[in-house]
Amino acid sequence: MAGPTHSPYVSKYSPRPSAEHEGPEGSPESNGKTASVLPAPNTFSQYKQNKQLSEKGPMKLNPRGESGRRGIHPWHFLRICFRSASKASTLCNLLWPFVPAALAVRYSLEGNHLLKFALLYVAMVPCANLVGFAGQELAQKMPHVFGVLTEITFGSVVEIILFVVLLVENQFYVIKAAILGSILATMLLCLGFCFFVGGLKRTEQTFSDAISETGSGLLLTAGAVLSVPTLFRLGLGEYGLDEEHLNADTLNISRIIAVLLIIAYAVFVYFQVRTHHGIYDAIFEYDEHRDADKAKDMAKDKLTLTECIISLTISLALVTVISINLVLEIHYVIAESSVSDPFMGLILVPLVEKFAEHLTAIDEAWDNQMNFALSHVLGATIQTTLFNGPLVVIIGWGLNRSMDLQFEVFNLAMLILAILTVGRFLQDQKSDYLEGFLCVTLYVAIAVSAWHYPNPVSTHH
Repeated sequence: MAGPTHSPYVSKYSPRPSAEHEGPEGSPESNGKTASVLPAPNTFSQYKQNKQLSEKGPMKLNPRGESGRRGIHPWHFLRICFRSASKASTLCNLLWPFVPAALAVRYSLEGNHLLKFALLYVAMVPCANLVGFAGQELAQKMPHVFGVLTEITFGSVVEIILFVVLLVENQFYVIKAAILGSILATMLLCLGFCFFVGGLKRTEQTFSDAISETGSGLLLTAGAVLSVPTLFRLGLGEYGLDEEHLNADTLNISRIIAVLLIIAYAVFVYFQVRTHHGIYDAIFEYDEHRDADKAKDMAKDKLTLTECIISLTISLALVTVISINLVLEIHYVIAESSVSDPFMGLILVPLVEKFAEHLTAIDEAWDNQMNFALSHVLGATIQTTLFNGPLVVIIGWGLNRSMDLQFEVFNLAMLILAILTVGRFLQDQKSDYLEGFLCVTLYVAIAVSAWHYPNPVSTHH
């Protein structure tokens, strides 16, 4: 009996097909026919030789995102937005009545800060969900790599807006906790649920090491770089140096590191969209072929380009207004309740800002598109680490605010341990529900610790 035929394009970057999707000939199909999908090439030139790039340029409109309409059709627009990308997203849209209710309570009632915060917190969910859905619809009209980066960027807009509003309000401690909390929520909670829900339908899922190795390596490096200002400050604290001079040095180091991290993110984006985008395009095309409900997704009505822009404009305006009012209530909530600064920054703020991105990645894992799901999880985490967090430091520099990268030792230690744990799970390019459960368990343990973590003696305001 003849063995399986090996493609000349197989490399260490080749995605491995799941056992449950392999047919008798080793193809990703279950009908016994050899699929026309080649594993990912290991160089850009090999990808061009395979004629996948020459047949359609990297900036050509992707057919899977075509709506068949032009302009705006109000009924279709509202129906598609309400339906959203998945059942979970549709349920989030049931929370839209909280948006006018939250704004009405915020501007009409005196006091009742806990009620205002709760309403604004819930109102943020459908607004962030619409940002994520509109970004996803826009991304589907682009080539795979550009589309994924666009979707991740729009998903991070909510986070950037919240960070900037917190910066203007001098909530430095909450920002620092939120930066690390956003990384932990995406890397542990979201990835954990991706592994878990995907493992409920399959024994195990596989993904490409081109995504997992690059992502985990970047995260470990970025985590080490982020720890430099904190370790510098702790290491010199015992030398009896002048406190003001030491704080100024820590601030200068943080600003230089912020610039370095943003440059590193630019190099990473260039790596993905220019020199190695053929590898990622092939990986994502492979993932589309093993989509569990590909036919159903292709048959769905889609937004036009004009409708995408309109929905993004509306949702981003609402997110900005709600973020400003939400941040204004944080001080009162911490003063009047048992919620602490660490829990607010490490848990509550990251959960609401990343909600839409989490739903998208979990839905992709459920459909067996693990490379897409992992790209969203690691891409969002990398963007927070290398761009969003450092960007706040740069903006603070321009506004003459003393925003640095000196973190609480507990938060920083949890970040490094989480990166090492996730890196170990990604090492074999396989996942199951047990690994997902363990990631969620670690996140819950951190959340419980953050709840009991006391407020700092002097917040960094």
